[in-house]
Amino acid sequence: KIEYKTMSCMLKKSIVYIVYTLIVVLFIQQRTWETKHLVTTAKTMRNDVDITRVLGNIIEDKDADSQDNVSTATSGTSQDEGQEDDVSISNDKKEEKQQEYVPASTEDYIMNHFEDLGYNNSYWKNAEGCPIWDEPKKSTQENYDNLQAYLKEIEDYSLTLKNFDKEVPNLVKTMRKEGYTIDQKELCKAARPHPHGIKALFPSNQLSLTAAGYVEPLLTPMRHPKFCETRAVNKEGMRMDYLIHDFEQLCLNLKPSSMAILIDMGASLNFHSTKEPPIVTLLNSFEKFGFHFDHIYGFEITETNPNKVYKDLLPEKYLHSYHWINTGVSAGKEDKLNPLRSIVSQFDKDDLIIVKLDIDTSDIELPLANQLLEDDSINKLVDHFYFEHHVHMKEIAANWNIAMKGSIQDSFELMNGLRNKGVAAHFWV
Repeated sequence: KIEYKTMSCMLKKSIVYIVYTLIVVLFIQQRTWETKHLVTTAKTMRNDVDITRVLGNIIEDKDADSQDNVSTATSGTSQDEGQEDDVSISNDKKEEKQQEYVPASTEDYIMNHFEDLGYNNSYWKNAEGCPIWDEPKKSTQENYDNLQAYLKEIEDYSLTLKNFDKEVPNLVKTMRKEGYTIDQKELCKAARPHPHGIKALFPSNQLSLTAAGYVEPLLTPMRHPKFCETRAVNKEGMRMDYLIHDFEQLCLNLKPSSMAILIDMGASLNFHSTKEPPIVTLLNSFEKFGFHFDHIYGFEITETNPNKVYKDLLPEKYLHSYHWINTGVSAGKEDKLNPLRSIVSQFDKDDLIIVKLDIDTSDIELPLANQLLEDDSINKLVDHFYFEHHVHMKEIAANWNIAMKGSIQDSFELMNGLRNKGVAAHFWV
């Protein structure tokens, strides 16, 4: 009996121990599950917070960029040379192309004083474009002083470009290679002609601001201002170094998928007596700052043997991209020989598109230029436009002769209008 009672007691204790152990194990498992659930929830919440924070930062950065762009367009020309000029209109250029155009004060003076300057004259009297450079009383003392300061800066700018020996990589090719991980702002700083940006070279603040960045103001004599000192059309009149290009901003406007396109209407490579054709000078300038053209379309009505073009006239480095089209262009809006319709419209809003027009035939030139001005489906694609507008101006009348049509006022209203549409328009030589 004693042994039975002892065994019975031990069994009861064992059962109690087992039940207790099971309860403890279940309790521990429950706590473990709850702990894991809490950890998972915490991680999820943390990730959500991180994502929200990142998205918030992106939105704040976008808003900041937008505010910077607006303030840049409003201030236009206020930047000290000692400060880094980080003007960046947008790297989604075509979507933001309706940015307000900000002309330099010297250009603005002309736009508001056509009659006073005699620039509204045409046909019966050729207006003079140089007197505003010669003496203050032809405009105002302030305007004259600004022009003289700008003239000196143009000469310094020319020397800076000539001495620029920094090796700038092929910008688009670099973007394609590095992809969207590249720091585009840092890459584009390589295209600065001055460590603090192009505006640092023009302390007079006489640069105009377009969707393509800073450019030279529209001024008479529609040539390099040094032309007014010599009146030598084939020397100072052919100088290209008065054209201002904001290559840093053009770089910021690019994407890895961008192509560089140039359309040359009036593409005779041996028309001028200069050693280097002006269009080649322009191509070399873009190339020096990292822009290499994928396609160059040359339209020329003067019959020229293709063998001479490709073998003797065209530099070898452009053989892979040059398309020689030995026929005249058409101003017909639906004509396939209208390059604005058949070529420009085939490219994308993110491409860099350059158009040059100089065919010495006003009846075709002017309709094409006006089409570019009026057709927003085309002008939203074009970044730079170079046009030798043959108007009645005394200093070049002997050279333009029967090609002249319209007044200086007509030309300024056209080019200023294009700039207001987002096209950086320049007077060609």
